[in-house]
Amino acid sequence: MKKICVVTGSRADYGLLYWLLKEINTDKKLELQLIATGMHMSEEFGSTYKIIEEDFSITQKIPMQLDSDSAESISIAMGKAQIIFAKTYSKIKPDLLVLLGDRYEILSAAIPAVIANIPIAHLHGGETSEGAFDEVIRHALTKMSHLHFCASDIYKNRIIQLGEQPSRVFNVGALGLDNIKKLKLLSKEKFQKAIDFSLAQKNILVTYHPETLTKQSSKEQFSELLQALTRLQNTHIIFTKTNSDTDGKIINSMIDDYVSLHPTTCVSFISLGQLRYLSTLKYVDLVLGNSSSGLLEVPSFHIPTIDVGDRQKGRIHAQSVISCVCETSAIKKAIKKAYSSDFRKKCESVQSPFGTAGASKKIKKIIKKTDLKNLLEKKFYDIAF
Repeated sequence: MKKICVVTGSRADYGLLYWLLKEINTDKKLELQLIATGMHMSEEFGSTYKIIEEDFSITQKIPMQLDSDSAESISIAMGKAQIIFAKTYSKIKPDLLVLLGDRYEILSAAIPAVIANIPIAHLHGGETSEGAFDEVIRHALTKMSHLHFCASDIYKNRIIQLGEQPSRVFNVGALGLDNIKKLKLLSKEKFQKAIDFSLAQKNILVTYHPETLTKQSSKEQFSELLQALTRLQNTHIIFTKTNSDTDGKIINSMIDDYVSLHPTTCVSFISLGQLRYLSTLKYVDLVLGNSSSGLLEVPSFHIPTIDVGDRQKGRIHAQSVISCVCETSAIKKAIKKAYSSDFRKKCESVQSPFGTAGASKKIKKIIKKTDLKNLLEKKFYDIAF
């Protein structure tokens, strides 16, 4: 029996991993080992490990206690977490480590695995996000990994450009599409009850994270976005708060202040969870911010995404995505375009560039048939120029 260890560090990656975890957990030839870390273990971010425990047994909980959201505090927390990851791997001895994405929590999980000669399967590699240091982490994880499951042929080619053998790189589509296909979303009435908030004539979901590489401060950037919302008529705003990124607390505090000034038209959540989040996409008119979800999942709901700033710069996206700079005037212009009848009609027929649902089953099938004992040695794949 192959022991497959999966690490989840945030509400976002757990939502994407959910159906893969189900596939592994119900397969008699695979043993699921599940590690919860990062934001899952933080009260500030909703102690979301409790949500995981409703469906799965957590093998190990690894806290990453942050004294603040400064770069120094995050780096110290990463170092401390690596010690616990190393001890955990020594104890549970996984045959394969499965990691998703590009966050610093996941880098902390990868480094001890490399030293312990544990092969790594990386999900959603090859993507770009030029406005965040996640970009560097993602590509570093690619070089640490031995199997690659990506969301498009463009991303597949990029992984191969990094020297990975084509035979180890698989375009399986976006994991988030499995949720859209399999989850039964809430009715409008049940949704409003679930979030304790009434929808209006117009409704916008705002999900915004810090740009960790920009010279402009997070406070300055998010102020531009909030100014664009201030004079919208007959519009209710649903905010989701940031991840535990540098300056994330600044944005969360600004959200709290804005909601307190507009209590009848705005509401905020630390975490909506997958069911409420995807149900939100069913009932809002558009998504505004810089979350990767706006590019990966939102187009499948045939509504506009307004992608603000450079955080997601470089990612491929559907024709329902409007990109704009993080300035009030540009965001207002983008909102006007998103509500135009011509653009909304265009969104109705948009196709996701990330394939169709089924990524979880494809990944499990490949893991099962792969000889995990012969993965560690990698030959660099050279491309002729």
